Amino acid sequence: MNDFFHEGSRQLQDRFETRPMADRLVEAIISDKISPEDKAFIEEQNMFFLATVDKEGRPNCSYKGGGVGLVKVVDEVTLAFPLYDGNGMYLSAGNMLVNPHVSLLFMDFQRQARVRLNGSAFVLDDDPLLSHWPEAEMVLRVKLREMFPNCPRYIHKMVLVEESAFVPKPHCETPVPAWKRLEAVADVLPPRDAHLAGNEQDAAAALNRK
Repeated sequence: MNDFFHEGSRQLQDRFETRPMADRLVEAIISDKISPEDKAFIEEQNMFFLATVDKEGRPNCSYKGGGVGLVKVVDEVTLAFPLYDGNGMYLSAGNMLVNPHVSLLFMDFQRQARVRLNGSAFVLDDDPLLSHWPEAEMVLRVKLREMFPNCPRYIHKMVLVEESAFVPKPHCETPVPAWKRLEAVADVLPPRDAHLAGNEQDAAAALNRK
């Protein structure tokens, strides 16, 4: 863990006299293994934030939502999560193909707790976990570099009202997002969605209700 901090971090630690504390925290909380407690926490979440970087070093941060169990801990150094249907831009997954470095932030707003995980992303062809998540387009895996809990003092306490109706579920038809019926995208929808092009007025009304 001697290379956990770079010159920029060290410069600010010295400026604010926190270097000894920072080094102690690395010894105390940084782990290169996913413990049973960490596994339970991660698999209890229904959302997380994903940071990726393109080949030029430009970052992209994305919210990933689903049902409880959205992320599966495969073993003590590997986790996996699904890529669901989105807007077709593939910003996060595309970044992973050209730069594997990723960071995941798991937040439990009700318990006011969070865990940060950094690692390298990869994709397996015909991943055996693909069937684990209904309607997943592909499975993304992350090999752990390090993980650690964060101080919870600035986490706002919030309560889940309801999960999104668009989260795919077994034996349940997933609703179509209204924007896929807009005229603006009707002629560029992928073949699998071409039949969705519909009434512009109804789609706009549905969007306005969100």
